[in-house]
Amino acid sequence: MSESFLGKVAEAEMTMELYSVALVAAFTGVIWIPVILNRLVDMGVWSALKNPQPDTHPKAAWAFRLQNAHRNAIENLVVFAPLAIVIDLADLGSELTAVACAVFVIARILHAVIYAFGIPLLRTLAFAAGFVCQCLLALRIFGLV
Repeated sequence: MSESFLGKVAEAEMTMELYSVALVAAFTGVIWIPVILNRLVDMGVWSALKNPQPDTHPKAAWAFRLQNAHRNAIENLVVFAPLAIVIDLADLGSELTAVACAVFVIARILHAVIYAFGIPLLRTLAFAAGFVCQCLLALRIFGLV
């Protein structure tokens, strides 16, 4: 982790755990934008602004993959955020949990980018790294690490 990243956490008077939740939530909140822009180009503004059928998929393979990455990011945010918030509320934060949260942020960003580019093995490794980070947070909450 770089000094500037940790410095920003200290300036915000936030734990790394909470800062990571905010970063992942913000990132998850914006990765749908390229998919929507692609939809506007593919379908035209009016058709894209109507409520398309749920099974309407982007024509561009990268946009379809990024749409899936966004869904996966939401699913993982639902697991990560409560774990990190419990760590903070219960004052269980440690160097291990701080590093796990920072790695989770990086893993989620890499997962989305790698997924959009369609690189299968690296996508799985990024996902697995995030999963391990979630496991470490859960283990810390239950006093096992």
